[in-house]
Amino acid sequence: MAETKPRNPMPQQDPAVRIKNFDEVALGYTEELALAEAARCLNCPKKPCVAGCPVNIDIPKFIELIKNKDYIGAAREIKKTNSLPAICGRVCPQEEQCEKVCVLARKYEPVAIGRLERFAADYEAACANPFDVPKPSNPELSKYHVAVIGSGPAGLTVAGDLAKMGYSVTIFEALHKLGGVLRYGIPEFRLPRAVLDREIDYVKSLGVTFLTNVIIGRTFRLNALLEQGYDAVFIGTGAGAPKLLGIPGENLSGIYSGNEWLTRINLMRAHRDDYATPLKKPKKVCVVGAGNTAMDCARTALRVGAEKVMIVYRRSRAEMPARAEEVENAEQEGVVFQLLTNPKRFISDDNGAVRAMECLRMELGEPDESCRRRPIAVEGSEFEIECDMVIVALGQNPNPLIRQTTEGLETESWGGIIIDPETGMTSIPGVFAGGDAVTGEATVISAMGAGKIAARGIDKYIREKYGLE
Repeated sequence: MAETKPRNPMPQQDPAVRIKNFDEVALGYTEELALAEAARCLNCPKKPCVAGCPVNIDIPKFIELIKNKDYIGAAREIKKTNSLPAICGRVCPQEEQCEKVCVLARKYEPVAIGRLERFAADYEAACANPFDVPKPSNPELSKYHVAVIGSGPAGLTVAGDLAKMGYSVTIFEALHKLGGVLRYGIPEFRLPRAVLDREIDYVKSLGVTFLTNVIIGRTFRLNALLEQGYDAVFIGTGAGAPKLLGIPGENLSGIYSGNEWLTRINLMRAHRDDYATPLKKPKKVCVVGAGNTAMDCARTALRVGAEKVMIVYRRSRAEMPARAEEVENAEQEGVVFQLLTNPKRFISDDNGAVRAMECLRMELGEPDESCRRRPIAVEGSEFEIECDMVIVALGQNPNPLIRQTTEGLETESWGGIIIDPETGMTSIPGVFAGGDAVTGEATVISAMGAGKIAARGIDKYIREKYGLE
C-alpha cells in the first residue's frame, strides 16, 4: 500500500542568496527524498499519468525502479521515449499534465513525477555513462537522410527518435549555440547549461549530426534540402517573433521584448563581465505579462542588480498563465505584483528613454474565448508607475522566415504552419513541422510530443515512398 503523506518538498537555495547568483534554484531530491516520494506512487493498473504525458513515458514503471533503488534503470526506462529527461524534470508543467491526472491527486497531493524524473536523470549522469545509447532498431535505414531545421525541443526529439530507428539525421541550427528556446529562453537558474549540454550530447551520441550558423531561408532555402537528397525535412523553428503592446512610446530606449531581454542574458551572457554584450543595469523594472517568460524576465532583472521589479498584469492572480511554483519563487525573491493593471502609454525622459508607464486600473468581466475573465478598463483610472526599464513579455509568434521563403507552404493567418495532426506533414509532401512553429508559443513537453508525432509520420512517409516494410 502506497503512503499518503504529503509529497516531499524540493530543497531550494535561500531566496536572499539566490537573487545574487544564476545558480539553479531547485537543488534536486536526495536519494532519501526520492525513495520517500516514490513510495507514494500507487502503481495504478490503468496508468492515467502515462496518458497525461505528451511523450508517453511509462511513469509507474520508472518510479517502481526507483523504489527498488535501480536509479540507472529508471533513467534508461525514461529514455526509451524521452531523450531529454533532465530537462523535462526541470521545466515541464507536470501539474497540468501527468501529475494532474495522478490518482492520488483526488484526495491528496499527486506524486512529484517531474522531481523523480530529474532525480533519475541526474543520478545516471553522476554515477554511470549517460551516453550508453541503444543500437538503432534498423541499421538499414541509415541510407535515408532527414533534415531537421532547429535544435529546440521539437527538433531534438524528432532527431533522437529517428536516429534510434536507424535514420541518418542532420540538424540545422541558425544560432551559434544549440538548444533553441531551451538555451535562449530559459535562465540558468531554472535550467543549468551543463544539463542542457549533457542532453544535447546524448542526442549527438545517437548519431545525429549538428550544423550551426545555418539559417534555412537565408543561407539557402528549404527546397534546397530536398534537392540535395534529403528524403524528408522537419521544421522546428519555434516562435521567436515577439508580441507587442502597440501603444504610444513602445519604441523608447529601455523597452525590451521578453525574448530580446532573455536572449541577451541566456545566450549572449550580457550579465557576465567576460562577455562584450551591452546591458543597461536597471533600477526600477516593469515586466508586462504574467506567463513563465514574464517570471523569468523579472527574476533575471533582480539578478543583474535591479532595485525594484514589478510584474504588471491586466487580470488577477487566478488568471495568471505562469506555473504556480514560478510565481511563488518570484514572490519569495521580492518581485512585486501589480495586478488588474494595463499599460496605456510609455512616457519619455529628456533623452528619449522610458521614465514611466501610464496605466489603467482594470476590473474583470465575463470569461472570454480563453475561458479567463475578460479585463475591462476602469474609465478615468489612469496613474503612473516610475520605471527606467520595461520588458514586454506577452508571448511569441512563429518565426516568419521559412514561410516567407518556401513556396507552397500553407500557414495560418497568424503565422502557424498548417499540418496534418496525425502525421505532422505540411502541405508540401515530405516536409513536416511541429512545436511552436505550428502552435505558437507553448510548452517544452508539448513541442516534444509534436516531435514524436512527426518522427512517426516521417518514418511512415519514407517507408511508403520506398516500399519498405
